[in-house]
Amino acid sequence: MSTTPQLDLQKKENWGSKLGVVLAVAGSAVGLGNFLRFPGTAVNNGGGAFMIPYIISFLILGIPIAWCEWTIGRLGGRYGQNNAPGIMYALWRRTPAKGIGTLTLIIPMGVYMYYVFIEAVCLRYAIEFFQQGFAERFATAIAASPGTEEISTVVGSADGFMQETFGMGANGDVFSGSMLWFVLICFLANFFIIYRGVTKGIESFCKIAMPLLVACAVVILIRVLTLDAVVDDRTIGHGLGFMWNPQWEKLADPEVWLRAAGQIFFSLSVGFGLILCYSSYLRPDDDVVLSSLSASSTNEFCEVVLGGMIVIPTAFLFLGPENATGGTFTLGFITMPAIMHFMPFGSFFGGMWFGLLFLAAVTSSISMLQPAIAFLEDGFGMKRRASVLILALFTTCGAGLIMYFSHNLTALSSTDFWCEFMMIVAALGQVLIFGWVIGARRGIKEANRGADFQIPPFMVFVLKYVTPAFLITILAMWCYSKGPERLEQMSPTIQGQAAARNVYAEEIAARFDELDQKALQAKVTDVLGVSDGVPQFVDALPEWLQGLDQQADEARASAEADANVARFVFVGVLLLFLFVYVLADIACRNRIKRTIQIAEDEGVQMEAA
Repeated sequence: MSTTPQLDLQKKENWGSKLGVVLAVAGSAVGLGNFLRFPGTAVNNGGGAFMIPYIISFLILGIPIAWCEWTIGRLGGRYGQNNAPGIMYALWRRTPAKGIGTLTLIIPMGVYMYYVFIEAVCLRYAIEFFQQGFAERFATAIAASPGTEEISTVVGSADGFMQETFGMGANGDVFSGSMLWFVLICFLANFFIIYRGVTKGIESFCKIAMPLLVACAVVILIRVLTLDAVVDDRTIGHGLGFMWNPQWEKLADPEVWLRAAGQIFFSLSVGFGLILCYSSYLRPDDDVVLSSLSASSTNEFCEVVLGGMIVIPTAFLFLGPENATGGTFTLGFITMPAIMHFMPFGSFFGGMWFGLLFLAAVTSSISMLQPAIAFLEDGFGMKRRASVLILALFTTCGAGLIMYFSHNLTALSSTDFWCEFMMIVAALGQVLIFGWVIGARRGIKEANRGADFQIPPFMVFVLKYVTPAFLITILAMWCYSKGPERLEQMSPTIQGQAAARNVYAEEIAARFDELDQKALQAKVTDVLGVSDGVPQFVDALPEWLQGLDQQADEARASAEADANVARFVFVGVLLLFLFVYVLADIACRNRIKRTIQIAEDEGVQMEAA
């Protein structure tokens, strides 16, 4: 007779159908990264040539890691665990397992805290378009700037609206406008869906939202491909060429390969911990091999076919090549609104476009909440209402801080940076556990349980050696490429001095505008001084620069404040990790450990049947 202490375990939820779990996982992956991040990344990193490192990363990183996560999650679910620390601890009773589980728990929480804000911005833009708000705004800007090129006026107006919406002018600006109401609506919508549970909430919503999302994107794509406008001899065909013409020389740039690998992480949501949680609700013999490929293929269709053929080609057609490149925020919230001004029925299609982005954001954001709720329920026996309430309060505080420190989006970008770093580390940890702790051969045997088709045997070698080696290389490149810059961004002294120096440098550039770039840089160094190869200020500035002292001091103070915010975010992320790790350790030593023991007493084993 077993002496294992019995727990008051809640009834385990399961997905209602294979379609439901595929759409839910695809929904967690299909988000703003597909429609905004991918086009900008591709066009700025080789166009068609970018697809080579992208496809290689997809095959060596994306698919293998997805199979690992689906398999590990389903296996953890057999031990009664739907949370990342519990899943990892069930498979490997060591401290590193709890650390990796903690990473995959705080990543989605951290991303959610700023993602919900961007989600609210998409909702505001959609409503603004449907109400003709942008049309009126652009018309007013054009009327107020006679003689100015219309494209630059519209782009400038869109830029101003984005900065106002995101509160980029000063910390706390977001709280003085109407954005709080949109954020509140998104919070309530997300937590209402998540409160209803996996089947009635997430699955039911994604079964409606994902087909609607794809339908909207297809309608917009058809409208884009059938545009017969000719602007300065540019057609939509030229736009497609601009997007996809390969720049082969880019393949020699390691940064391009790093960008491709990073895009795969965002595209498939691997390393986030979302798939771990979602797949833990599968039944022991539910397919994970084909389901994983189906979810990944849905995501790739949305990203490459829909996202890659809408934004950049249309921007090239209406706004020219100088406005067809940029980052996620530039393309999403400046370029796209400007495009809609020139597109026939732009207000309607603008509303549909940002409505599409809003739906994509919601399907992703609800997936970010479920892992933490599962942890509170599994680890501490909380009921759904209590776990949802605690998470709502916690994420409200985090999102509120990110929204408050909105100047130059410093808090948002810093949070995103550290989440990306943790994502790569977490993915590496999961692959190493799959390939070396469970064993790649045994892991693939487990994955093939109930599979509609079998993972090929050569994947044993890939999962044990190739994928971990590729991940270690990517992590090393990422730290080498981005680490020093990030450390400098957290230094008030360095950032303050650089900002003040830029004020004087701009005046020097205006005074000596006849010089070429190289000569101008030499002139700046000559006037401002240099010490041991590091630019700094000379003791006495020329008289014609001394009138800028106040402006330089203001720029220095602003940059120092941003650096302190970046440092605050780093410390906050570190403290969050330590706090959640302590909670995970407590849960694993107590309730999670006893739940796993009950499952083992009932005959659950790691080996496949």
